[in-house]
Amino acid sequence: MIETKRVYDHPATTDGFRVLVDRLWPRGLTKEKAHVDLWMKEIAPSDELRKWFHHRAGSWPEFEKKYKKELGSKGVLLKEIKQLLKQHGTVTLLYGSRDEKQNQAVILAEILQGLK
Repeated sequence: MIETKRVYDHPATTDGFRVLVDRLWPRGLTKEKAHVDLWMKEIAPSDELRKWFHHRAGSWPEFEKKYKKELGSKGVLLKEIKQLLKQHGTVTLLYGSRDEKQNQAVILAEILQGLK
């Protein structure tokens, strides 16, 4: 099972293996409090895309399209997450954004659920 969760939320035993999918470490959060098993910043949106999105409010559909295109070249990382899923049963993709519906973890989870 693939889950998404804000990294600032309390970890739960049901989270399984916790993977941070942000390019930048979350502000004000220590590594101990984050309970991150793996920081996979390479799978996060590029710096250019991340900055573009933050400066264009309401551009979610365009961001989603651009990020999916970037993920097209990250097959090795996607396979790594799928392998973690096989090993742990549940993988929780962690993100720092306050928006629970419009963030890269949601897109990434959708892509991973579509992979066999």
